[in-house]
Amino acid sequence: MDDRLESFLRAKLRSAGRQYADARRAYRNARQSALADLPQDEEGRARIVCRRYAERRAVALDARARPSCFDPDHPDCRGCAEDVRDGRVETW
Repeated sequence: MDDRLESFLRAKLRSAGRQYADARRAYRNARQSALADLPQDEEGRARIVCRRYAERRAVALDARARPSCFDPDHPDCRGCAEDVRDGRVETW
């Protein structure tokens, strides 16, 4: 096979792989945010107000509805995770 054709095909396959991974991540994030009934950004991440740093964040939620920035050793993070599960977390 011609080197240019092989290089072209590799680049297209890598691009398709990245697009597929991005789509899967967005779908998973949107599904988790919808399960927690939270507003979402364009990538499907939950839009919450961080208790620990008092700032707006768009975060992915894990299978247990915990934000990706969750720190189990911090009391504000534990309270935030409980509020997300209960649907009481502050959003934007």
